[in-house]
Amino acid sequence: MRHYFGTDGIRGRVGEGYITPDFVLKLGWAAGQVLGKGRGKILIGKDTRLSGYMFESALEAGLVAAGVNVRLLGPMTTPGVAYLTRTFRASAGIVITASHNPYQDNGIKFFSAEGDKLPDEVELAIETELNQPLRTVDSSALGKVQRVEDANGRYIEFCKSTIPAALNFRGLKIVVDCANGATYNTAPYVFEELGATVVRLGTEPDGFNINRDLGSTKPDTLCRTVIAEGADLGIAFDGDGDRVLMSDARGNLLDGDQLLYIIAKSRQLAGALRGDVVGTLMSNLGFEHALKRLNIGFTRTKVGDRYIMEQLKRADGVLGGEPSGHIICRDRTTTGDGIIASLQVLAALARLETTLADLGAEVERYPQELINVRLNVQRNIVDLPAIQAAVATAEQELAGTGRVLLRPSGTEPLVRVMVEGVDAAQVKRLAEWLAAAVREQIGT
Repeated sequence: MRHYFGTDGIRGRVGEGYITPDFVLKLGWAAGQVLGKGRGKILIGKDTRLSGYMFESALEAGLVAAGVNVRLLGPMTTPGVAYLTRTFRASAGIVITASHNPYQDNGIKFFSAEGDKLPDEVELAIETELNQPLRTVDSSALGKVQRVEDANGRYIEFCKSTIPAALNFRGLKIVVDCANGATYNTAPYVFEELGATVVRLGTEPDGFNINRDLGSTKPDTLCRTVIAEGADLGIAFDGDGDRVLMSDARGNLLDGDQLLYIIAKSRQLAGALRGDVVGTLMSNLGFEHALKRLNIGFTRTKVGDRYIMEQLKRADGVLGGEPSGHIICRDRTTTGDGIIASLQVLAALARLETTLADLGAEVERYPQELINVRLNVQRNIVDLPAIQAAVATAEQELAGTGRVLLRPSGTEPLVRVMVEGVDAAQVKRLAEWLAAAVREQIGT
């Protein structure tokens, strides 16, 4: 069992728990012991949170104390760090980010030399080192630190290379919402250099405004701006750039399921789709049915992009994702990448000679109600007999026309209650009833 790592690195409120400079310094040292053997090289990137400066310095000190050379990327998307880790032939990459959370939170994510999320056994090895006393190497063996001045330019060129060289977006007007996060200095340039007219939102980070009322978790501003600007479509990223949602010209939001469907349909027509499309337990049933109409296989995994990637590798598949907008195009890169996913959608529109609205309409989204029930402490109550009985009752009422899912959050003390089905009123009522059953069991 991992003690420090959650489903996607280590995350929490700045100054509390493990999100403190002393712990992060020790984490850098421990990671250096495991990942930087033989005086390796580790990259550090960060999103735009004010606390990123503090944790960047702490990680740098810990890695150098372990004898590891460090390359500082500055503000860089999570998938950008994964890409640059590969191209620099680094031992590992580290991202300082709390993704879609507000600025008060922060966290640490790791990538292997191949640009993949770390396997459980490597995270456990780092945790083992965290429990050992910090020992600084001899002064002659300390690591060195350099800043990578052209990191953004390298990543921009890589993103553009993931679509056909002959394709351009001249004539397209696109609203690009960067959530005042890590995509602010890359995403607008990608689309502009490909010929689009870009209306910018959330490209003025101040250390505090990341994800505030903008981005993929707050897409209303994007949709309104698309209509007001008469744009062809809109694209919204989250704070670290690994999620994307899009708006069509009428201001209708397309989620990760719909975007993944569009990419899968285009790949199928091009003869480039291998294996099943991989979703999660949260993927909408309407999405699964839409893929079935195209004779495209579909496999569900646990929630989390690391589990999607594991399944894609097992089956040699190329596409997977989540409704939240984590989309993995494994034939293009090694992790979920909002910029690359949005480029694949635009390339699909060009190939299919249609609009985002028309393609999005091919996915009938079943009503889905999600309620987060906060716990006093992180614990799993889903397996309690009373909760299992409540779930069975709800499933019996749905009678095969929908799904029920209760799962503990991997990053917060929450139980997520989800009900999905064809009848919106029934779905809402059952979700509220199940959430009440959970609250009764935890005494709140």
